[in-house]
Amino acid sequence: MEIKLSIIILNHNTKNILFDCLKSLEKVRDEVNFEVIVSDNNSNDGSCEMVRKNFSWVKLITGPNISFSNGNNRAKSHVKGNYVLFLNSDTIVYKNTLNRCLRVMEKDKKIGALTCKLVLKDGTLDKDTRRRFPTPFAAFFKLFLGLNTNYWYEDQDEDTTHEVDAIQGAFILTRKKILDKVEWFDEKFIFDGEDLDLCFQIKKLGYKIIYYPEVKILHLKKATKMKIGNNVRIMQGVDSMEYFYKKNLWKRYPLVLNFLVLLGIKFLKLIRYIKSKI
Repeated sequence: MEIKLSIIILNHNTKNILFDCLKSLEKVRDEVNFEVIVSDNNSNDGSCEMVRKNFSWVKLITGPNISFSNGNNRAKSHVKGNYVLFLNSDTIVYKNTLNRCLRVMEKDKKIGALTCKLVLKDGTLDKDTRRRFPTPFAAFFKLFLGLNTNYWYEDQDEDTTHEVDAIQGAFILTRKKILDKVEWFDEKFIFDGEDLDLCFQIKKLGYKIIYYPEVKILHLKKATKMKIGNNVRIMQGVDSMEYFYKKNLWKRYPLVLNFLVLLGIKFLKLIRYIKSKI
């Protein structure tokens, strides 16, 4: 039977949560004909042995992943499905999530990427599930004034399907033909920003990004990122912010505003670095 969906999962020393994630996928294998590709980043906690022992149907790629972007892109040559789902290992996929999401994509060919409702352990919505692009004003209000309503779509009902600017890398369902057009993830993003950029490139092609809360998954959140040193995360995250702006938004705004944005990013990097040392 032809494979319809390819699910790509990155892993780095998250053996136990990866097991739970794969177990949840195993329970819904009858819904959609999908394959799972685990791209492992030189784990030393027995993750690879666990996958080989318990999930022989999963394709395992081993070797170093330089970044989130690189790890996902390494799976490109192994993908057989017309649809691709980028899924975090710290997630649990519930029944009917995959088939209903695919049904929505199949009905509307103008949807370039889609996410379901990502729910945290406390039952609340993971706010990063739906985001607006960090324009100068949106970024200023969020980072310096703490006003997140616009950035996180808090002005939109979280239980209603709607179009958004960007969705979170923990669950991005898209079409392989679109990924090939945008050349997958930009590997210049080392940490953070790669999902925003992918959505930006998809929207540039004229496709819609959809938040579809009729179905959901559990997102344990930070269970994968915590494996990276905190100071490294802080610095690389701000660097990604700067690169995203220069790549995608620089030509949209006056030069004076652009330099003010860069100055703000540098200042934010300094503040975060100081806080990390206190």
